[in-house]
Amino acid sequence: MTRNLSITLGLLLVLALGFGVFAVVRAATGDTGSAAAERVPEELLVRENSHYLEKNEDAKVTVVEFLDFECPACGQQYPVMEDIKEKYEGRIDFVIRYFPLPGHVNAEASAAAAEAAARQDAFDEMYSKLFETQQEWAGASEPTPQVFVGYAEELGLDVEQFTQDMQDPEVLERIKADIPDGTEAGVSGTPTIFVNGLPMSSMPSEKELSRVIDKELES
Repeated sequence: MTRNLSITLGLLLVLALGFGVFAVVRAATGDTGSAAAERVPEELLVRENSHYLEKNEDAKVTVVEFLDFECPACGQQYPVMEDIKEKYEGRIDFVIRYFPLPGHVNAEASAAAAEAAARQDAFDEMYSKLFETQQEWAGASEPTPQVFVGYAEELGLDVEQFTQDMQDPEVLERIKADIPDGTEAGVSGTPTIFVNGLPMSSMPSEKELSRVIDKELES
């Protein structure tokens, strides 16, 4: 074996060992190669007109979800968030922010349905209805506002008022107003969830969310 070859193999061995140690440290610490997540300021995540699914005067934890009602991943996340809402009832605030994605034809229309329902104090009911029926209307080739009008009727809302509100330009402005906040907070897709400003992983499990919420409640 030549001297140069010996040196090369030695360097490769050192690099391999070093990488192995680095990989072990990452696994042990949970480091994914990015810097520790920083908290996003609450004033960026919760606005005066934000919609609450849960609001408690003495809540120490605020969970914020940026979502698109047509997003399949948001539909899959919905049962997890319902479990969290039930598990921590009376102890946390749960805020919903709009983040309609351009690739979803009914993203804005479904958000408009939620916002129009909010004007009749039925945001929670429409929020649940949209996710529970998502497979019936998501993926359409063109917007289907009549479907959402039907949901309003099922929920016992004033359908005429609901229809007018869905078409109100101020409703669309209200929906789009959430997007800059989300973008500044680092939202690039949905669902994106924050716990007291801490960004969660994509589609966090009930276990992951509970771990972070419990830690925040204890602090």
